[in-house]
Amino acid sequence: MKKINGYIDAVFTKQDALLEEVIASIEENGMPAISVSPSSGKLLTMLTAISGAKNVLEIGALGGYSGVCLARGFGSEGKLTSLELEERYANLASSNLAKAGFGDQVSYMTGPALQSLEQLVEEGKRFDFFFIDADKENYKNYLDYCIQLAEAGAIIVTDNVLAGGSVVDQEAKPKRYTEIMKTFNEKVASHAQLESLLIPIGDGLTISQVKK
Repeated sequence: MKKINGYIDAVFTKQDALLEEVIASIEENGMPAISVSPSSGKLLTMLTAISGAKNVLEIGALGGYSGVCLARGFGSEGKLTSLELEERYANLASSNLAKAGFGDQVSYMTGPALQSLEQLVEEGKRFDFFFIDADKENYKNYLDYCIQLAEAGAIIVTDNVLAGGSVVDQEAKPKRYTEIMKTFNEKVASHAQLESLLIPIGDGLTISQVKK
């Protein structure tokens, strides 16, 4: 898996000074090095652009790497709402999105994401693209909220669904959320309101479309 991802990153992604700065800022601030892979980030940009998304909801900001990738996909017309538990993470992400030229197009909601999602439902907000990359224990809850908040035909992308390969490879070191991901993947695959496929790049991305 690592060799395949290394090959894909080497052939299909180019050196990106801005994203490298984001990674450096995450390290400098002592934050975990868990941003999406370069290829996963490029796919987020492509999917946002291809789908024509203009209202994007991100669950889990970290330092803004995925936020930059999403914003690049919607260009000057889109809006990103990002949910982040840690205020200092949100502050760094906001700074990095501003450096990327999207400062006026992104807003952050800090605190537990489930509370923020409930608030968005109560406000009647709607989104046409979602990216889930936060605490795995709540993935199923996040998915349910995304479907509630989704425009017809919206795209939902979920990261880390392969759990380091441990969902399928018994020799891979299991992660604390391996069984959670197995259950989640089955839920997504059989969900009556979704058309989905798992793409094995990075740590696995599930791409779902909410049925119209």
